[in-house]
Amino acid sequence: MADVIKSQEEILKKLGIEKLNPMQEEALACIAENAHTVLLSPTGTGKTLAFLLPIFASLDAECTEIQAMILVPSRELALQIEQVARNMGTGFKINAVYGGRAGTKDKADLKHRPAILIGTPGRIADRLRRDDIETKFIQTLVLDEFDKSLEVGFEAEMMEIVNTLTKVKKRILTSATQKSKIPPFVRLQNPVEINYLSKKTIQLSLRTILATSRDKKETLVTALGQLNNQPGIIFCNLKETIGELSEYLTRHKISHGCFHGGMEQSDRERALIKFRNGTHQLLIASDLAARGIDVPEIRFILHYELPPRPDEFTHRNGRTARMNQHGTAYVLVGKQDLLPAFIGNPKSLDLRKTVPPAPSPWQTIYVTGGRKDKISKGDIAGFFLKQGRLSPDQLGVIEIKQDCAYVAVHSAQASPLIKLTNNTRLKNKKVRVSII
Repeated sequence: MADVIKSQEEILKKLGIEKLNPMQEEALACIAENAHTVLLSPTGTGKTLAFLLPIFASLDAECTEIQAMILVPSRELALQIEQVARNMGTGFKINAVYGGRAGTKDKADLKHRPAILIGTPGRIADRLRRDDIETKFIQTLVLDEFDKSLEVGFEAEMMEIVNTLTKVKKRILTSATQKSKIPPFVRLQNPVEINYLSKKTIQLSLRTILATSRDKKETLVTALGQLNNQPGIIFCNLKETIGELSEYLTRHKISHGCFHGGMEQSDRERALIKFRNGTHQLLIASDLAARGIDVPEIRFILHYELPPRPDEFTHRNGRTARMNQHGTAYVLVGKQDLLPAFIGNPKSLDLRKTVPPAPSPWQTIYVTGGRKDKISKGDIAGFFLKQGRLSPDQLGVIEIKQDCAYVAVHSAQASPLIKLTNNTRLKNKKVRVSII
C-alpha cells in the first residue's frame, strides 16, 4: 500500500479545518476509548468527520481486506461520506456501494478490497451474499443515521449484515434525532452516549413569508429576488409540486436544479454537483434532501410546503446553519394556510419588489476521465488552464469521480474551452469534453 496518513493534524490541514468543534473532540476521544458509542448530534455539526478520524487512526496499513464498514440509509449519504473520506487524503482505499448503479461497478471496485466500505444495507447485504468477502478483518461497524435506515425498511438487511460480521469490536451508531430505540440485533453493550441534540450549536433564524396572492409562486419569485442570489434549497412535499414549481421558475428565467426520489440516480447526482459548484444557486427538493447530502454553505431553506411531521421540519432546517454558521429557514404561508404548532410564532419577512435572481456565472463541464484513469484535480486544472486557455479565476470547483469528472468554468468560456479540449489527450487518455 502507498504511504498512508493517520495524523489528525495533517488530515485537518488537508480539509482546511483549523480545529475540531466540541462535539467532534468528545466523540473522537470516546470512540477511541470505548467499544460501543451512540453519537446524537444535529444535522450539520460534523458527525461524519467525528467517526472517520478514529476509524482511520485504527486501520492497519498492511491489511488488504475490509477493516471498517459504514451502513447508511441512502445512496446520497454513502456518496457524501465517501467524498469526505477521500478528501481526508489518508492513502487508504475507500469505496461506496449502493442501489441504482450497476453491480458490475461494485464488483470492479471491490476486486481490490477497500479499507473502508460504505453503503446502503440492501446493496452491502447483496455484495456479502454474492462475493467472496472476508469479514473477519472487519472490526469497526458504523450505523450512520440508524433511525432513518430503520424508518425506510432496512431492518432485515441490517440484521443480516450484523449477524455476518462476527469479529466486530467497535460499534458506532449516529443520529440527528432521539426518537428511535436501538434494536437488540445491533448488540450494543453498555454504550457510551454523546448527546448534543439539546446544545445550541446551530445559529438558525426562522421567518415566515406571507403570500400576497392566492398563487404562492408569485410571492416565491419576489422572495427569491430579495434573497439576492444566495444558495438555498426550496422544499416541497411531492415530486409533482417540484415539477410544477420548476416549470414556473423556468418561465421566469430563474436557474435551478431539482432533486427527488422519482429522478434517475445519475440525474440526482448531477443536480447536486451543479448545486455544489454554483451552476445552480437554487435546488427544489423533496425530503430526500433533508438528510445525507453534501451541500455546504447553504444560506437559507425555504419551505414552499411544510412537512407533516416536526422532525422532518428539523432535518430540512439542518441543511443550513451548519457547523456554527448562520442560516435562515423561511416558511411560505398561503392565504388559506394554518401554521402547525411546531412552527411557533416567527416574525414575517417584509417583502419588497425586486428583480429576479441573476443567472449564475458558472457552467458545468463533463470530462470522460476520472480516478480509474489516474487523473487528478491538478491534472484537470492544468489541462484547462494550459490547453483550454482559462485564467485561474475562470476555473471553479472540480469533482473527480471513478470514471469521469465535473468542472465549473465561467459561462462565457465554456464553448471556447470545449473547442480547444474536446477529443484531445488528458495525460494518456483521449477525453470528450462537453457541457451538461
